[in-house]
Amino acid sequence: MKFLPKLTVFFLAMMCVVSVFAASASEIKARMRDRAPVIKELITNGIVREAATGYLEYVPGKTKEKESVVKAENADRKTVYAAIAKQQGTTTDVVARTRGKQNTKK
Repeated sequence: MKFLPKLTVFFLAMMCVVSVFAASASEIKARMRDRAPVIKELITNGIVREAATGYLEYVPGKTKEKESVVKAENADRKTVYAAIAKQQGTTTDVVARTRGKQNTKK
């Protein structure tokens, strides 16, 4: 009988973790969606570009416009890449570089 309460506590804790991650993932997705038009404009204007590293980088010689937006996007990308890496049993760097290759092909 002592096993059942421990098992119940474990499952409740796991449900909380899953719930927090789901909320966090949806928040990240919303932030990235909200930033997308600004990032698209920066890319279109030749200020930033998709790097092979999977992150945004400033084009050399261009002013660092909307730096907080670029930093926030890269931070969220890193969080997403880390979650994918954990699921796939690999590293954040491998996921980021794979995504970078996909982005540069576009």
